[in-house]
Formats: sequence, C-alpha cells, structure tokens
Amino acid sequence: MCSETVFSRKPVSEMGWRSVVISSPAVLKRRHNSLAIIQGNTALIPFEDIAVIILNHREITLTHPVLSFCSQHGIALFATGDDHQPCGVFVPFLTHTRTTKLLRQQLSAPKPLTKRTWAAIVQSKIHNQSTCLRLSGKRGASQLESYRRRVRSGDSTNMEGQAAWAYFTQLFGDKFRRGADDWRNSALNYGYAVLRGAIARSLVGHGFHPSVGLFHSSERNAFNLADDIIEPFRPVVDLSVVKRYGNSDKIALTTEDKAYLISLLNVDVSLSNDKTSVLSAIDDVVTSIMRVFEQQDEALLVLPILLGMNQHVDND
Repeated sequence: MCSETVFSRKPVSEMGWRSVVISSPAVLKRRHNSLAIIQGNTALIPFEDIAVIILNHREITLTHPVLSFCSQHGIALFATGDDHQPCGVFVPFLTHTRTTKLLRQQLSAPKPLTKRTWAAIVQSKIHNQSTCLRLSGKRGASQLESYRRRVRSGDSTNMEGQAAWAYFTQLFGDKFRRGADDWRNSALNYGYAVLRGAIARSLVGHGFHPSVGLFHSSERNAFNLADDIIEPFRPVVDLSVVKRYGNSDKIALTTEDKAYLISLLNVDVSLSNDKTSVLSAIDDVVTSIMRVFEQQDEALLVLPILLGMNQHVDND
C-alpha cells in the first residue's frame, strides 16, 4: 500500500512538497525524472514534487538511481525498523555551494551568540508548550510561562527540563513518563522523527553541517543542529496526539495514524506574523539561523508559534 500526503505549496527552498509512505511490498525505480512505485500497478511521482519518502515494509527494494535522484532533489528518505518507527534517514551530501563557508561560521560562532540563540529557542519551545496546554484544555499554562520568563543565556538553570516535566504531567497525566513503552510515546516519537528528518533535509539543502549544533553537541549525533531546531516544533506533535486520541486505550499505531502524523508537516503555524506550513516554516527558520551566523545577531532568528491543528491552505 502506498499512501501520499500532498502539501499545499512548495517551501521557500523550492524543494518538494509531497510525502510518500510505502507500507506494503514494492519495487522503486527511476523512470526519467519520476519515482516509479511498482505494486502490481505502477504509480509515477515526479521527484521534484517529493519532500519525504518513508519506507515502512521489509519487502521494499530500490535501485541506485532512486537514491541518486533523491539526493539531487533534496528528498529525505526514511527507513523504519521492526517496530515501524523511523530509524534512519538518507539526506543529500552537502551539495550547497556555501557549505565550507557555513561550516567555518558554525565552528567559529562566539559562545555568547550560540547561548543567546539557544535561550531564544528554549523560550519559544516553552511558549508553544504553554499554548498546547491551553488549546487542549489542560491546566498549567501560566506555570510554563513563568518558566519561560526565567530562561537565561544558555538556559543555565535548565528551565527547559523543569518545564518539560510539568508540561507532560499536565498533558497526559501524572503517571505518564517519556520513554515508557506505550502508544502515546510511540506516536510522539514517530512525529518527532519525521520533523527531525525534515529539518535535517532543510539544513543540508541550505548548506549547513547538521552535526554542529548550538546546544546539542554529542560526538555520536549526526544531527545536533536539527535537534536544536526541532524544539519549538515539538508541541505541534504533542497537540496532535492529545487532541486526536485523548485518553484512548489504543495499543499500537496504525498505518492511518502514521499518515496523520506525517501530515503534520502541513499544519499551520505562525512565523513573522504570517501563517505558513510547518514544512515551509522549517526552511524559514533554517534561513534565519544562517543570518544569525553571518551577522552574529540572534535577534535575526525567527521561530514558529503554535496555532492549532488546521492544515495549511495556500491562498495565492
């Protein structure tokens, strides 16, 4: 089975806007400039239209030209593991003309600049968590706003961690724990993984080296910068899980659940007082971080504001 989410418009980087999920045996080949999905019948999708491909079945085979064209068109290609959670992503290999320049800027960025930028990201995340509680009819929003106001450079007092504990307790109940083996964590992890891959795709497309982060700095993490940028976007996934399923007694995620979580890339957020899709907002945030590095001014950073669960509609 092949399902597809069509986003309403191309993001500013002019990369694709469709999401393709393949959940049954298939052969993937390149036919001219299109991806051929062979499952009895053959479906053709132009590579230039695709943002994300998720391979969600053990019996999917693909050819080298498919990987090559995915790279050339900036497509994030996900593989899932035995638990059907994304476990790897294939992204283009730093083909941007400014890659070396940006890498030098990333490595030489003054510590005060990266600490102030990280503080702004944490403040944005906590504000969106507060909004998520309000939109889901939960208590605790004012408490989170008090944490947000106390964030300092580099988040030296770990307001992010304190806010997260209060936030998830209010959102899912006192007994909920991140990392526990339940469907809510599975849903959150799936949605976060899709966001992370989309951010990594955008970073590479703009010439960044995604392993060089602002705050995250693990030597074993190839996506430290993506893990910085994802933070204010996480509440989009959180709100979707609590609004769609509430206190459901689900045991596992279905194919439909996963398609829904992928469609969150097209949910409306506010960015610089305009409504835009999450996918487009990711590109705009990455572009703003480029300006932060180039001009060494964290005030140039733009970050998303959570609005709700409305799918973006292009009015142009």
